[in-house]
Amino acid sequence: MEVIVNYALYLLSATLLLGVFFRVYCWAAPFDELALIRGGNIAAALSLSGALIGFSLTVASGILHAASLLSFFAWSAGAAVVQLLVYVLVSRLLHMSKDQIEGGNAAFGGLLGAISLAVGAINAACLS
Repeated sequence: MEVIVNYALYLLSATLLLGVFFRVYCWAAPFDELALIRGGNIAAALSLSGALIGFSLTVASGILHAASLLSFFAWSAGAAVVQLLVYVLVSRLLHMSKDQIEGGNAAFGGLLGAISLAVGAINAACLS
């Protein structure tokens, strides 16, 4: 029974963390990614998808390597901060990102998504 409870706790916690990350990431974006995605903007979908998958890698690594639920939350929160800081930094360095994403430049969206995946993979590895 304890195994099932732990499974449920980690699954719910991971879902909560992913949801919070999603909301904060969308708030931090200089454009309305969800509206763009609803409108069929592939660049926005690639950018957001990369961020969610990248953060999910960190969450998965946290589940595997954390000694407790509390340390899992702490490491995941730290990784989320890193992921968001890199996104803000890259968006500022590539100052045309808002125009590129809103214009539907899929190559640019793919680049932002790949950067998020790379950061997520590095974050995940750092937790091991």
